[in-house]
Amino acid sequence: MFIPIYQPSLSGNEKKYINQCIDSTWISSKGEFITKFEKNFAEYIGIHHAASVCNGTVALHLALAALGIGPDDEVIVPTLTYIASVNTIAHTGAKPVFADSLESTWQLDPDAVRKKITPKTRAIMAVHLYGHPCDMQSLVDICREHNLFLIEDCAEAFGTYYGNQHVGIFGDIATFSFYGNKTITTGEGGMVVTNDMELYRRCIKLKGQGLSDHRTYWHEIIGYNYRMTNLCAAIGLAQLEQVDSILKNKRAIAEWYAEDLKNLPLRTHDEVGKVQHSYWMCSILLDDPKHRDPLREYLDKSSIETRPLFYPVHTMPMYVESEKYPIAESLGSRGINLPSWPGLTRDQVTRITSKIREYFA
Repeated sequence: MFIPIYQPSLSGNEKKYINQCIDSTWISSKGEFITKFEKNFAEYIGIHHAASVCNGTVALHLALAALGIGPDDEVIVPTLTYIASVNTIAHTGAKPVFADSLESTWQLDPDAVRKKITPKTRAIMAVHLYGHPCDMQSLVDICREHNLFLIEDCAEAFGTYYGNQHVGIFGDIATFSFYGNKTITTGEGGMVVTNDMELYRRCIKLKGQGLSDHRTYWHEIIGYNYRMTNLCAAIGLAQLEQVDSILKNKRAIAEWYAEDLKNLPLRTHDEVGKVQHSYWMCSILLDDPKHRDPLREYLDKSSIETRPLFYPVHTMPMYVESEKYPIAESLGSRGINLPSWPGLTRDQVTRITSKIREYFA
């Protein structure tokens, strides 16, 4: 039987809330579920303001726009990330400036960041890759020292903690994604969060076509249509009600993988320091990159879906550059994401890990 890399858990009130939307006829960007989802999401992560949007990519663009990032600005971003992190910087007209990662956590290297700061640097984008947090204290210190904005891309990190605080609250502004393969989903959707009331107001205005707060159909600035629908928010609210059990299940799955894959020429993506990994993806890092593609092919023949770690963005044609980022390149060539959805059973994990052991036998 086929084991997918991911599938959402939709066993709560999703259908009930969707039907309530349909019955009420509030199916677009107004309705009670939008307000409830934003409020409950903000309370869950411990932040003052949350603005829902239609996907995680526009969440990042909205955050950058609200900060006023634009042409002639530079934003430092890890090269080992999903392409959206970098594309949204380019969408503003700013220049993405790449930095390398840490071998231990796979996250943005603060020392590498320091080396990339120039007079044009306006912000650092910290991407909490695959559910492990970045070294937020170091990045906060760098931003304070150089008077830079700190943006947290938490698309893969709902349920992730640095110390005893949820990621997303350390920077000036942060974003989350609710795509179908995220820890909680709305199908498509995202959230921009901040403790800064002025930034929040800018986000609300920008995401709603620049509409005036006080005059109907009067638009004060050039804005965007980035709003979430009530239908999507209804799914999100139902998902949020189940998040603790989802995160508990995902942690158990990560522990099963770690237990079963001991003493093989690979390592799992474990927690480093006083953090809580949300294990959006349970991943392995092979000692030798020559095994990555053959192992994926071997698992595929057994109907087990996997995917490689992200390719470093500086290797892609639209962002290619001659500078080398050895850690990111090494991680990208050796990493595999394994099936990680919250409904995965112990028997299914055993089947996957048995095949991995069989490959190395």
